[in-house]
Amino acid sequence: MTAVPWLHTPARIDACAQAVRARFARPVDVAIILGTGLGGLAADIAVETVIEYHELPDFPPSTVESHRGRLLCGTLGGKTVVAMQGRFHRYEGYSLQQVTFPVRVLRALGADTLIVSNACGGMHPLWAPGDLMLISDHINLLGDNPLIGPNDDTLGPRFPDMSAPYDAALRALAREVASQQGLTLREGVYVAVQGPNLETRAEYRMLRGLGADVVGMSTVPEVIVALHGGMRVLGLSIITDQCLPDALEPATLDRIVAVARGAEPTLSAVVSGVIARL
Repeated sequence: MTAVPWLHTPARIDACAQAVRARFARPVDVAIILGTGLGGLAADIAVETVIEYHELPDFPPSTVESHRGRLLCGTLGGKTVVAMQGRFHRYEGYSLQQVTFPVRVLRALGADTLIVSNACGGMHPLWAPGDLMLISDHINLLGDNPLIGPNDDTLGPRFPDMSAPYDAALRALAREVASQQGLTLREGVYVAVQGPNLETRAEYRMLRGLGADVVGMSTVPEVIVALHGGMRVLGLSIITDQCLPDALEPATLDRIVAVARGAEPTLSAVVSGVIARL
């Protein structure tokens, strides 16, 4: 007998949203997802309530190092925000429905804007570890999609448009904020792969040939579900290691996290500046 897949349902989403509202009742303006090594942005949030993932129905545990596994509820830039300090990945063994369930909950809490961040490998030869990249587009090579299965029209359309997944106005705002603060902000294409292993030299060549500037193991499923639910999306990547096939060096998680944390002030400045101007 074929197992029934775990699906987003209005009942599941509402139950989890109610659990959050019981601790933090204000409607949410902006949702934020913090990726590997990027939990330090939390220091800029005036946190009023912290909710551990294990306290929320249907939230899976976060198993990756540097992912704290909790919701931070409070204010940033004069807006009410809820930030995920830690996300979920396909390589942890979760389905993409489980990976993206928090996005449905954040949408149900009122958030109409999602700011998503990640650590990634850089394949652009002129960019360096520590650079911040504004995501202009993405390529999904996860071999899966969180919208596969029955579509609930109350959550979004059967065939959502993906011609402009990363909101043009939000990207312009991010460029403006970076320029005003004298920060370098790259812009390019993110490709998502399953992981958890890093790529071979041949794979980096292939991904670069496909048109990608950076590679990672997250973000794309969350963006797809956010767009399905009618949210505006801003995506930012911190390049943590240089993935040039002819000059490839071994990468370690410790080094990746250290570079991400070193670049956090730039990420925080851009995110805080964008939210303050919304």
